[in-house]
Amino acid sequence: MEEFFNELFDYNFFCNKQLIEACTQLDKVPEKSTKLFSHILNAHHIWNARIAGTPATLAVWQEHAVKSWEDIHYENQRTTFEIITGTDDYEERIDYENSEGRLFINTKQDMLFHIINHSTHHRAQILADFRDHGIEPISLDYVFYKR
Repeated sequence: MEEFFNELFDYNFFCNKQLIEACTQLDKVPEKSTKLFSHILNAHHIWNARIAGTPATLAVWQEHAVKSWEDIHYENQRTTFEIITGTDDYEERIDYENSEGRLFINTKQDMLFHIINHSTHHRAQILADFRDHGIEPISLDYVFYKR
């Protein structure tokens, strides 16, 4: 399972880095794209904190300047790899509160996979937003990454 998650988070890192690089080259990043990418970073941070049992320091919809994205992204990735390499039991059930204060329990495996799926979902929205603003979307398909 560790190898599986390492590979998925390598892919996630690659995709986010590609988007960060594309956005830093734009004169103006569309507002919706800025909001969505900040949310990707925030959610990754929040899920890491839930898994690690530490307080989150970012809010769900907190917006960040494009110039800060790379640092937040790197820190998220570093923390996730610490979680993955320190995990013996991916079926471990973790109690947490969602952003609305409701209590839930999920396995560590489900929480890690959610980070990947959630990020992919919002990256697709960003690429659609790029197209809506006349910006050529970049290809972030997993199969292209693997090739």
